Amino acid sequence: MIARDNLINVHLPEDGFGDYSHTAVAQGGAEPAGRTYAFHTHHRAQLFQIVRGSLRLETERGYFIIPPERAVFVPSGVLHEVTYLQETERSYLFFRPDAVASLSPEVSVIGTTRLLRELILAFLEIPRADAGSLPAERLVAVILDQLQTSPVAPLSLPLPASERLRDIAADMRNEPGADWPLDELASRAAMSPRSFQRHFQSETGMSFRAWRQQAKLLKSVEWLAGGRSVGDIAFALGYSGPSAFIAVFRAAFGASPGKYFQDTPLEL
Repeated sequence: MIARDNLINVHLPEDGFGDYSHTAVAQGGAEPAGRTYAFHTHHRAQLFQIVRGSLRLETERGYFIIPPERAVFVPSGVLHEVTYLQETERSYLFFRPDAVASLSPEVSVIGTTRLLRELILAFLEIPRADAGSLPAERLVAVILDQLQTSPVAPLSLPLPASERLRDIAADMRNEPGADWPLDELASRAAMSPRSFQRHFQSETGMSFRAWRQQAKLLKSVEWLAGGRSVGDIAFALGYSGPSAFIAVFRAAFGASPGKYFQDTPLEL
């Protein structure tokens, strides 16, 4: 059972002054659908572990969808906005920046093994007042070891840097199933189609075609987490039918949409 004081909001300073001495502090609880925490930063690195529900996280460089049984790691000082897409049960772990220096310096969505989930739960069962105790610190060390080897899930979408391309990308991301003729998008950006594609790839690291497909896949994960049917999603995203959508989804995630939230291939 989660310790009572770990259900209370962790008030952390924006810098190291006045911070806990503990390697990690935790908070468990739930968030209502639609709750948004506008762009902000933390001095501590943050791990969101999603037990039930889903969230969308956006940074200046990318867009991330985190479904159940996954987690997202946000390094210290990264500006980010969080929106809970449905009623969500989640756990937060906040780490001292020096403790996670060997982890990725980028925001990343990771698959959580059964062991990692149990370790996080065990830490939440330790009262916050005892979070700096030797048993708690040993438990945190094992959690950090697990995070070192946790596989990264392909649930991110890089965003263009320039404002004119970011606006276009935002529209396509919000309506990934709409028809977006390349000529019209290029004209909107005051570019030729070839120049548009070249700039888009330069700013995102992905071809325009690959980016559009990834935008559709992330939207499909968001909708699947909300309980929308495979057939409905397939047609809403512009696929010719469920079979075509399932084939693309399986190629990207290694599982069919129907099994993505049922099976946990990363279990130990």
